[in-house]
Amino acid sequence: MDSIRLRECDNEYVWHPFSPMQAYREEDAPIIVSGDGFFLIDSDGNRYLDGISSLWCNVHGHRIPEIDQAVRQQLDRIAHSTLLGLSNPVAIELASELVQRTPPDLNKVFYSDNGATAVEVALKMAYQYHIQKHSSPGKRDIFVCLSGAYHGDTIGSVSVGGIDLFHATYSNLLFDTVCVPSPVTYRTPDGYDADSYLARCYDELARVIVENQDRIAALVIEPLVQGAAGILVHPSGYLKRVRQLTADHKILLIADEVAVGFGRTGSLFACEQEDVCPDLLCLAKGISGGYLPLAATLATDEIYDAFLDDPTKGKTFYHGHTYTGNPLGCAAALASLNLLEQNRVLDNVRMNAQRLADSLARIEDWPHVGEIRQKGIMVGIELVLDREKKTPYALQERMGHQVTLAARNHGVIIRPLGDVIVLMPAPAMPGELLDQLCDTVIDAIDETTN
Repeated sequence: MDSIRLRECDNEYVWHPFSPMQAYREEDAPIIVSGDGFFLIDSDGNRYLDGISSLWCNVHGHRIPEIDQAVRQQLDRIAHSTLLGLSNPVAIELASELVQRTPPDLNKVFYSDNGATAVEVALKMAYQYHIQKHSSPGKRDIFVCLSGAYHGDTIGSVSVGGIDLFHATYSNLLFDTVCVPSPVTYRTPDGYDADSYLARCYDELARVIVENQDRIAALVIEPLVQGAAGILVHPSGYLKRVRQLTADHKILLIADEVAVGFGRTGSLFACEQEDVCPDLLCLAKGISGGYLPLAATLATDEIYDAFLDDPTKGKTFYHGHTYTGNPLGCAAALASLNLLEQNRVLDNVRMNAQRLADSLARIEDWPHVGEIRQKGIMVGIELVLDREKKTPYALQERMGHQVTLAARNHGVIIRPLGDVIVLMPAPAMPGELLDQLCDTVIDAIDETTN
């Protein structure tokens, strides 16, 4: 099909995720037909720098020879067989490699295919663990989450979410949770300054845990950065405090590193930066280098052991899906892990984090830039109508989207979160391309807001 026919069929048949379809059908969005390194190429031959690493998952770029070859070699063996009652070499090898790289004591790997299911698995494991655990078994039916949380789009993961725009419609379908305030201070409630509001966040966290300690199954957190909430960066020490409180009261900690894992915050896993070892760790997005749908939930031996018994006892974890441990995805993941070390990608992330900060410093005082939030190479630039009053733009202006369109016209693909402009370069992106990304987005903000 040529571009015209492709677009006709796209508008006729395809329902796009997180896309207001009436507006999408009118905008002639690029139809991506190929990739080249850190660029995307559309059906008209236009090249775009991939400024959000294909929705935060691409790590090394597109068409990477080592990953391509790993997938081809696996394809010559077998594309898929079930992990239900069988196994395969690449799933076994990848599990071993993940255990060696993740925080200590996470020795068991349960595969799935995306971030939401990785979290869903963790929620169900935590709930069943408390019923079956060897010491003080009993039903715990509450999960604690943070305001503004996003953990995926399945019913369980939505239940521990906290973004009304995404989740409010489904409120009657969800199980009850307890929400604690997110420790971020760009906008604080009346009567609080930044310091007093952070103190309140810490106090409320402790209160909720202490008052509900006998009913809480787990606390779920995006370590260091809440991505979909607008790149909200937590203060240093908050994650450590969460771990201490949950451990003191024998509450499981679920770390959702779907967005922050595999180098984006400056370490391979965000938990490392505060020496935190969760009880359950959820991985996806970058796990396969951004090549194929793959996810993993890692658990401690203590949790795993609670599911061991004679089959007639009914303690089995009855959860899974057809493509669990898919060999092609696991082969891509193994190749990606090798490249992370071989190419010293984490060193590149640390250099690029400083490069980003230096580039964006020139707009931090712009009248329509409310705040620039950054952790590693995760960046959120919040646009406002009035910087001093922190007044947001009217919803109908779709200012973040207008900046996206302007950037696209200049050869860069980004995707905002409302009026927060998100920059999420691939961890392996060279510095000169990062400069191009920043320059283009800055020009697009200037062009759109002035």
